Amino acid sequence: MQLDTPSLANNARVQLQTLASSTASDSVAASFRRKRFARFEDLIASAGHAPLTILDVGGTQEFWEVMGFTNTPHKIVLLNLSATRVRHPNFVSLAGDARRLDDFADQSVDVAFSNSVIEHLGTYANQQQMAAEIRRVGKKYFVQTPNYYFPIEPHFLCPFFHWLPFWAKTWLVRKFSLGNITRKPSLEEAVKTLSEFRLLKRSELQALFPGATLHAEKVGGLTKSYMAVKY
Repeated sequence: MQLDTPSLANNARVQLQTLASSTASDSVAASFRRKRFARFEDLIASAGHAPLTILDVGGTQEFWEVMGFTNTPHKIVLLNLSATRVRHPNFVSLAGDARRLDDFADQSVDVAFSNSVIEHLGTYANQQQMAAEIRRVGKKYFVQTPNYYFPIEPHFLCPFFHWLPFWAKTWLVRKFSLGNITRKPSLEEAVKTLSEFRLLKRSELQALFPGATLHAEKVGGLTKSYMAVKY
């Protein structure tokens, strides 16, 4: 019997995508996010009054639905590169740039929130701009991001992928679909895709959010991600 290697590889990738799905309520990723969200709920409780205005930079309605946070008195403002249609009366969707939150005055939102977004900005300079804006507009904030030193890259779902030299990563994404990233046939597409990701180290995150408390999310004794929280 001959094994269908491409089909097996594709099935394995689909299974990994399911485990890592942020919108499936029974996925492993959703389980981690619920545990993480409990710390965010502690932050909300510390604000001491309701309703709050929560600015979610780079977030989705689906995330808040999975977290069971849609039937609350809080106003949730979703800011992304393009606006989307909202399904809940307490949600607002805006188009904007995480590096320039020009529609928001200093300290104008009760809580600025961002989950697994800052690592998508590609360069440390862009990450500095986003962090500065989060600190400027939010009276409190909660920013989560994967840990550079965790061995499994969370977007490509490939062990040690982010530690490889750029040429090796380029070759891999041109040959295979990895995790949530489909195969990129051209060199230009591969370089563009890889340039969108920059995982942060603890020291870098602390430098970006000097007034925050850093909390580590552990898996098997290893730090999977960090949360920078200003209470």
